[in-house]
Amino acid sequence: MNIRYAVLVLLAALAGCGKPTPQSTPSATETEPANVTSARENPLLKPFDTPFGVPPFDQIKDADYLPAFRAAMARHNAEIDAITSNPQAANFDNSIAALDRAGSDLNRVASVFFAVNGANANDTTRTTAKTMAPELSQHRSDITLNHALFARVKAVYDQRKSLDLSAEQQRLLEETHKRFVRSGANLSDADQTRLREINTELSSLSEKFGDNLLQETKAFEMYVDKREDLGDLPESLVAAAAKAATDKGHPGQWLFTLPRPSINPFLQYSPNRELRKKIFLGYAMRGDNNNEHDNKAIEAKMAALRVERAKLMGYPSHAAFVLSDNMAETPAKALALMDKVWKPALEAAKRESAAFEDMMHQDGGKGPLQASDWRYYAEKVRKARYDLDENALRPYFEVNHVRDCAFETAHRLFGITFKRLTNLPTWHPDQQTFEVFDKDGSHLGILYMDFFARPGAKRGGAWMNALRTQSDIEGHFVHPIVTTNFNFPPPTANSPSLLSFTEASTLFHEFGHALHGLFSHVHYESLAGTNTPRDFVEFPSQVFENWATEPEVLRYYAKHYKTGAVIPEALVKKTQDAAKFNQGFATVEYMAAAYLDMDWHTLTTTKLQDPEAFEKASMAKIGLIPQILPRYRNGYFAHIFSGGYSAGYYAYLWSEVLDADAFQAFKETSLFDQATAQKYRDEILSKGGTRPGMELYRAFRGRDPKIEPLLKRRGLL
Repeated sequence: MNIRYAVLVLLAALAGCGKPTPQSTPSATETEPANVTSARENPLLKPFDTPFGVPPFDQIKDADYLPAFRAAMARHNAEIDAITSNPQAANFDNSIAALDRAGSDLNRVASVFFAVNGANANDTTRTTAKTMAPELSQHRSDITLNHALFARVKAVYDQRKSLDLSAEQQRLLEETHKRFVRSGANLSDADQTRLREINTELSSLSEKFGDNLLQETKAFEMYVDKREDLGDLPESLVAAAAKAATDKGHPGQWLFTLPRPSINPFLQYSPNRELRKKIFLGYAMRGDNNNEHDNKAIEAKMAALRVERAKLMGYPSHAAFVLSDNMAETPAKALALMDKVWKPALEAAKRESAAFEDMMHQDGGKGPLQASDWRYYAEKVRKARYDLDENALRPYFEVNHVRDCAFETAHRLFGITFKRLTNLPTWHPDQQTFEVFDKDGSHLGILYMDFFARPGAKRGGAWMNALRTQSDIEGHFVHPIVTTNFNFPPPTANSPSLLSFTEASTLFHEFGHALHGLFSHVHYESLAGTNTPRDFVEFPSQVFENWATEPEVLRYYAKHYKTGAVIPEALVKKTQDAAKFNQGFATVEYMAAAYLDMDWHTLTTTKLQDPEAFEKASMAKIGLIPQILPRYRNGYFAHIFSGGYSAGYYAYLWSEVLDADAFQAFKETSLFDQATAQKYRDEILSKGGTRPGMELYRAFRGRDPKIEPLLKRRGLL
């Protein structure tokens, strides 16, 4: 998965103009606390005097962020005032382009802060995030609801047919006007006042939800004192669990926690059913334990506020409001796609469940298969059916080998190259940094990679951030700086970081997002890189995943970390044979969460829901079997309650339809056909959000996407 969480948190609090935005904010001198920042110039508020202009992480102190935010908001307000007080009549350059340029300081501060707080948080940054959430929301509202500013935007928009604008300028004008309207610029004063209140409250609730989830995740620890309870857990992970226990003062034991690199292998390999159930429930009940970190009241309140906001904007539901600006356009169209996939996926999952339960009974297990049993017996059936042990794969997926293969794949497709740098400041010593060169040898951008899990500091999952977004204004080309973030198992004294096949695919996925940011070649920052509709942004990342599973690519990068031997052909064949195994589960688990998201956000009533009953009814409606839980239950569904995917979690499926169909363009020519790759770069990756997503897709593929390649790939056709 794939989600770019830090950027999404930022976007949720940003202006309709693609940048962070509020007004009537105190100046930095009025609000800056008496701390070390007061005695020196804040490094976040001046140009970054570093190689390639990367953030000076070695100079930035945690206490710098809060005063930097407030000073940058004050500067942004001054830039907005300059636009609205301009005595010249509104035109594209002095209003629309000026608005796109405004807020560069705030954008810089926010981009750095949210990246760091997502990947290397501490008490100070978390407090800053809580403090800034309502302030950024207010700042956004003060700009998008600025009457004088909207009057200038509207004046230019009303003249759009008579203006001599390029296609990209026309797109920027239309998107700017639309975002103001969608932010409430046409509402009455009373409704705007209420909208401000709703946005501020939602921002605070979202931040609280995320903090509760972090605390619940941090709080769970399960110590195992019998080696036999680890079963066939890979030795590298056994060593990591032993080290984690020793670091916590429990030598001779093994510590397991809730981040996926810890919990998933334990569920997959531990023969102890009670321990599997214990850790599974620890994961599944986060945010639903009726304690100080319970999220149920937050979920109910956020859903109701979103309904109220949608109705203020003239829409029946939050989903109707959100999807009107996405490729899907309406909830009905998104649900129609979901329904096409759900029935065959559920039938496949039922067949899988029956096979796994049969294996459990052969193994001496009693009663029905439970959700906490699924991964353990899936692994047993995989071994029996395909003679494939995932333990046998890990030694071939050392993290740096996988990284190098992603680089080589991009080189063979696009001609780009990568140079490891050691002189760039980083937010953590584990980060790796690279200069990226285009096929002609010119500088393309900078890539950061942050591979390893840091419980309590780094949020779960994997994501990409733009530390600096590409732009090209008046001949000044700004090269992008992007970061990819993962939660892979860290190396131990006896073993490097060895990945599962799924984790290797995740590296390719996030690298696909990075390429989308690196290849951006547009004029305006707010239309650049990954600034696209939610149901398009996952498309480029999912396309790149396809190469990770191709035998030709596997033979290149899957090398044994000790011997250097290439993965045996027999193991490659087993991997391919098993590719469609357990796809019913994978599809149903994901789609159940997508349906839950859509049910929350197609509500048309502001009546507070009982989240527990709501989730139960939602899953009963689609016939979810008890052996599978939705990938995200309410209490830890951060994508929709503290990220930017509310009414948009379906987007992964929508994007996968695009990616499966797009990859066929390579399969129809050759895996590394450079003409197809160049067309893909020119028509998709370089264009950002300068055209509607379906127009970009048609320009590349020559037609609309077909769903059959997706169903076939998942074994559902």
